[in-house]
This record gives sequence, structure tokens and C-alpha cells, in this order.
Amino acid sequence: ALGWACWKTYVGRPEGDWNRINAMNELGTGLSAAEHHEDALAVREAELSTRRRLGDSEESILTVQGNLAVTYVVIGRHEEALNLYRDVYSGRVRLNGEEHLTTLIAANNYALSLNELKRFEEAKPL
Repeated sequence: ALGWACWKTYVGRPEGDWNRINAMNELGTGLSAAEHHEDALAVREAELSTRRRLGDSEESILTVQGNLAVTYVVIGRHEEALNLYRDVYSGRVRLNGEEHLTTLIAANNYALSLNELKRFEEAKPL
């Protein structure tokens, strides 16, 4: 409900309005929590596209990609999730270095995704 309320409040604002973009994130989160995963997927993809188009920070893009990867996992699109987890991990290494907490979390998510796909040898170096 909060996601819808947030979205309704800001949907009329221009596409580049950051409150509107953040409302998309809240809507995607709310839809996921309510287990409306296909709807959440559409919102998450639109949010990522919007943030890229507007030149949002790499940090924000990586966060949204991670959220989208989780949605892919939930709906069974594991290869697409893996590709995003790989992108997030490499982006985190580039942005924060190998020892940063967010990089370690991204490495864990990437390794878990490889494990899910039974690609154990690729997961070992992580």
C-alpha cells in the first residue's frame, strides 16, 4: 500500500524528478513484498532504464540492478539474474575495491547465483 501511495503522489511529476524515481523504487519494493513479482519486474526494469537515461550515479544503478536480479531469481529467470549479479559484482569491485562490504555482499550474491545454476567451478574464486 505504501508503494502505491508513494507512486500516486509523485507519478505526475516530470520523469527526471528524483522523488518520482524513488517512488518507482518504493512501488517495486511493495509489489515484491506483496508477491506480485511480475508487476515488480516491470517496475524494476523501468526504474533501471530511467536511472540510466538520466545519468544516475553508478552506486544507484548497481543497487537497482541488484534489486532487479533478486526479482529475476524469484520468477525463475536465473540466467538473467546471474548476468546482473556479475555486473553488480564487477561494478562494486571497480567502485569500492575488493574488501568493501558492498563488494563482499555482491560477491556472495554472485556466488550463490552460480551455485543455483550448478556452476561450481566458476564460484570457487569468489
